[in-house]
Amino acid sequence: MATKLIYGTDRKYADMNSLSASALVPLLVLSLLVAVDAWVYADAKGRMKRGYPVVFAVGNFRAGTPEAWMMSCLVAGVAFIPLYLTMTGRNPFK
Repeated sequence: MATKLIYGTDRKYADMNSLSASALVPLLVLSLLVAVDAWVYADAKGRMKRGYPVVFAVGNFRAGTPEAWMMSCLVAGVAFIPLYLTMTGRNPFK
């Protein structure tokens, strides 16, 4: 049986056993980010095995391993996912 809360005098009920749409959006975004990061890792690992590693370096920062690409995309996906696509020749924004 669902737990019900009463708000004020108009007796509106809230079902505490369901997630609202506003709670699902961050979960969907996080799921998409994890899926894209998993794809980046798998793709970078496959390219490294075939002898074509994806390498990006600027200053002291270097992303040349599948693990480095995955962590970079996880931490700063807004910048590194398009960068990875550009470095592999798959940039759809050209």
